[in-house]
Amino acid sequence: MTPASLYFPLRWLAATLLLVLSFVMLPVQAAEGIEITQAQIERTDEGYRLALAASFELNRGLEDALNRGVPLYFTTEVEITRPRWYWFDERAVSTSQTMRISHNALTHQYHVSINGRPQQSFGSLEDALSLLRRPARWIVAEKGELKTGQLYNVAVRMGLDVARLSKPFQVNALNNSDWRFSSDWEQFIYRAE
Repeated sequence: MTPASLYFPLRWLAATLLLVLSFVMLPVQAAEGIEITQAQIERTDEGYRLALAASFELNRGLEDALNRGVPLYFTTEVEITRPRWYWFDERAVSTSQTMRISHNALTHQYHVSINGRPQQSFGSLEDALSLLRRPARWIVAEKGELKTGQLYNVAVRMGLDVARLSKPFQVNALNNSDWRFSSDWEQFIYRAE
């Protein structure tokens, strides 16, 4: 074989390798955007509450959509399982909380509501985002749902919930990386008190 005849197969191999690597890297890019910096369960008289803190900034596409009147929905999911040596882990709790942020162009106010409860108003986007980043502690398990002394695996994830957007934006979200905005699962072990 001549050096010229080896050139074409090597180019083809390099192009194929780059294509495969680009598909392998897609999930990593989709999970960028939100980082959970704190997640812990606290026992209270009402039940078990989740204390959560996240770090993120809205990208330009999401901020533009919000300022043009498109409400954004952020859902925090919590899965609590009890490990079992003889079978699959037992799912003790599976719950979520959705926060909605919107902008009113007439009043220049940002509004945040949690699970449809009455909303709070803020004068700036940064103030509204601070509530999303550090939501109030919320009950993830009732008082008797977790067995005292048992170890539980807790997994928490937060992300933009595109399923709650209107249909045209859902289609856009599938094709636009700006709308893939979520965290990875943050996992920790909790001993019920």
